[in-house]
Amino acid sequence: MEDNYRHKGLRRNLVRVVRSKGINDERVLDALMTVPRHVFFDNAFLEHAYQDKAFPIGEGQTISQPFTVAFQTEILQVATGMKVLEIGTGSGYQACILIELGAQVYTIEYKRGLYEKAKKMLPVMGYSKVRFFHGDGSEGIATHAPFDRILVTAGAPVIPDKLVEQLAPGGILVIPVGDNETQTMVRVIKGLDGSIKKEVLDNFSFVPLLGKSGWKK
Repeated sequence: MEDNYRHKGLRRNLVRVVRSKGINDERVLDALMTVPRHVFFDNAFLEHAYQDKAFPIGEGQTISQPFTVAFQTEILQVATGMKVLEIGTGSGYQACILIELGAQVYTIEYKRGLYEKAKKMLPVMGYSKVRFFHGDGSEGIATHAPFDRILVTAGAPVIPDKLVEQLAPGGILVIPVGDNETQTMVRVIKGLDGSIKKEVLDNFSFVPLLGKSGWKK
């Protein structure tokens, strides 16, 4: 997969844009600079790869806007070695960002076509340690819990209880919550004693989180 001087220049400009919008975690910005976002696009749409916008990837899903990816990643506060569950694999781009931060990534996708594509593509890119799952992400992955961090990349009607249960003490869950058009980013922090604190942050727009504890089809 080609990643040439032009691609890196476009990526550098994108990082400048994301930084100008308030992202200041250098590790997150370095990850954005490292992961070649254009490989998740068909060649015909290369010009869109390094614009700060979401873009369709098929099956009614999108690759998230780079600023949104950076915002969620920054507030997730990932440290090297952390066990991170991603709900909504999508293209696999966010999973790559998490790996660049040193996370042990478990990612689950509701749409089989996207699951199969990402599972095949990421190892070719060199991201071979991701653990892929196909299924209902709104229910988490209880067999591999607890997780130090949980990141939900689709809009949920409510915070699923099972995701909170699967969060380790001291863990953080980041999830957009709201209706099918606009959601508010919520950060859930579980105390070492099991107590729960919720922080309400900015508004965003995500595709719906499908599943038993999400939106029905």
